[in-house]
Amino acid sequence: MKVLVLNCGSSSLKYQLFDMSTEEVLSKGLVERIGIAGSRIKHVKSGMEPVVTDVDIPNHKVGIKFVLEALLSSEHGSLNSLDELRAVGHRVVHGGEKFARSAIVTDEVLKAIEDCTPFAPLHNPANLMGIRAMVEVLPKVPQVAVFDTAFHQTMPETAYTYGIPYHYYEDLRIRRYGFHGTSHFYVAHRAAEMLNRPIESMNIVTCHLGNGSSLSAVKKGKSVDTSLGFSTVTGVLMGTRCGDVDPVALIHLMQEDGMDAQSLSHMLHKESGIAGISGLSSDLRDVEDAAERGEHRSALALDMLCYGIRKYIGAYAAAMGGVDAIVFTAGIGENSTTVRAKSCEGLEFLGARIDLDKNNIRGKEAVVSTDDSRVPILVIPTNEELVIARDTVTLTA
Repeated sequence: MKVLVLNCGSSSLKYQLFDMSTEEVLSKGLVERIGIAGSRIKHVKSGMEPVVTDVDIPNHKVGIKFVLEALLSSEHGSLNSLDELRAVGHRVVHGGEKFARSAIVTDEVLKAIEDCTPFAPLHNPANLMGIRAMVEVLPKVPQVAVFDTAFHQTMPETAYTYGIPYHYYEDLRIRRYGFHGTSHFYVAHRAAEMLNRPIESMNIVTCHLGNGSSLSAVKKGKSVDTSLGFSTVTGVLMGTRCGDVDPVALIHLMQEDGMDAQSLSHMLHKESGIAGISGLSSDLRDVEDAAERGEHRSALALDMLCYGIRKYIGAYAAAMGGVDAIVFTAGIGENSTTVRAKSCEGLEFLGARIDLDKNNIRGKEAVVSTDDSRVPILVIPTNEELVIARDTVTLTA
């Protein structure tokens, strides 16, 4: 039972092939620079060295053909025939209010994804290109769309409604949507498994920390609040995104600095966050090194990130009436011992105590709280692709 998972960007295509009888990754790879000079495909069969092929890839349809050829290769492939493919699962960033769960791709589903493009103009068009290209190449293979926003559709009105005139929600659907849903879903359920507790009995704060970051309050297995909102710039400080900021300050910038909507959006998305505060880099590893050397702005960026994480953890504990576990995941959450330690400073009042020796790990599952910590603190590498594969199997069974 083999399932292919695709994650299409505007000029890239990541993929993983699963054997769902064991949930083993058979092959994975990346097609990059689609439609740009220097395009190539990097393919890795489990247990083998990567194979990198420089080849002209003008569009996603051609990219998908190269992916299938790599998977069928007699030397480094994992399929004997395309008939072995049970289904294809696609990551879709935004499903709006239309999708509270994954869906088999139909013309109606494609139209609904297209309707959500104004909410995710950089992502949904690329996701659609990948789906349509795969449908064209493999028209008889079931396709499933798995939405980043779906997990957060359980948020109550009080959490997702903004304090602007209500007709903007009614007319334009301006509200908090949240993102990274497959990641928050996976690590929350995995935390319950690791702690041998039913997730229905737990309040969990999940911290997905990477170049883009979000925290979620997961109560009894359902998202009840999350730090990203209508867009992907709110919440904690991110690589190049600002996090929470007073919107009137942005109006002031437009008036005093002559910024228009396009330049303001570029600043918020590309010039802010860790890069904007440190003046050095959006890569937290560079900023951590500079902070250790005593560079004030890098130390400030690091402290702002950890303060924001700690503040959201406390807020979500209050929102849920307590917290039973705190989970760190994604690139920073899984690998930065410094961010985990600094973010948990001062959480003793919640009963959460981090063990600095246990915390000295990177990229693997572990409980890093002290033995007497009432609230376990966990590191769990996320696996969004596996969530997509599981949903794809469930819907095509």
